Amino acid sequence: MKIYRVGGAVRDELLGRPVQDTDHVVVGATVDEMLALGFQPVGKDFPVFLHPVTREEYALARTERKSGRGYRGFDIHASPEVTLEEDLGRRDLTVNAMARDEAGTLIDPFGGLRDLHERVLRHISPAFVEDPVRILRVARFCARLGFRVAEDTLALMRHMVDIGEVDHLVPERVWQEISRGLMEEQPAVLFDVLSRCGALARIAPEWAPWIDPRGESGRDSIRGLARAACQSAPLEVRFALSAHRAGSTLDTLCERLRTPTDCQDLARLCARFLGTVRAAPSLDAPALVDLLYRVDAFRRPARFHLLTWVAAIEDDADLPEYAPAATLTQALQAATTVDSATLARGERGPEAGARIRAARIEAVRQRTAEDAA
Repeated sequence: MKIYRVGGAVRDELLGRPVQDTDHVVVGATVDEMLALGFQPVGKDFPVFLHPVTREEYALARTERKSGRGYRGFDIHASPEVTLEEDLGRRDLTVNAMARDEAGTLIDPFGGLRDLHERVLRHISPAFVEDPVRILRVARFCARLGFRVAEDTLALMRHMVDIGEVDHLVPERVWQEISRGLMEEQPAVLFDVLSRCGALARIAPEWAPWIDPRGESGRDSIRGLARAACQSAPLEVRFALSAHRAGSTLDTLCERLRTPTDCQDLARLCARFLGTVRAAPSLDAPALVDLLYRVDAFRRPARFHLLTWVAAIEDDADLPEYAPAATLTQALQAATTVDSATLARGERGPEAGARIRAARIEAVRQRTAEDAA
């Protein structure tokens, strides 16, 4: 039995980046031998185990053979006879197909170290076309590492789109990869790669016109994403920046991607109210309070903050000094000083609501007058 560190841990170590997870390949072992050593089985489709102490993943060396469409259409073969090079050869990219043995020696049968130095993502073999998830992974790695895609690899990605392999991706997996890509250091690169290979128009046709870097609207979204990354904005903000321009097709996009509710909600608010948010400094007290009600700021103040953050990013402003956000935040603070329970006097319905609204408008009016004095 021989154990090797493999994949992303080796790649990131060589790049001097933090290693998030460490995976291992075990060559020359059987399932029974792993169980006898105390490893805990967790793999459903192939033998993967958790180390009894470190809880890191250890997988038996395996090969894969294409047997159907999509990323699940594979037959897995794991046995003690499978070599390390055979296991590495089934992987997607050369930079992900390096290993270190227990003495720390680098094993690099496909030129991954060279491609790291050249900052290029290159497929290992023609078998790359068998798994459409690899298109998304390449785009995500470009967004993380700032690498370019080798021309022959990009050609294979286009071929995968042309033959319909990408159409077999399930929404959950698409969202998983795209959401991770949105949170990378250069999220705009994710969409550039997906656009250049033609995948974006297939997996999210409602999105493509508004995020393609080659179009004017796309360039606006891309600039916003770059600023969001610099500000370490959360996923909801980044998705809203990339998607709110979809307008009438936004609901279809969210349904297609099975987007989480918090991301959907913020994107919809941005589509409806960003213009009004930007105009906040010119609004009077009734209009300010009306906007706070319409965006549900009294019950969802954290989401309201994210809405103003999106507006600030799009206007290339820092949130603390962004005038519309300052105006709305002050209005919300003033309005929330109103004692709603006392005003309602145990009543419910339109009359109580109108009394509370009027008091909130007056509180905002007074705060605005004090600030102006």
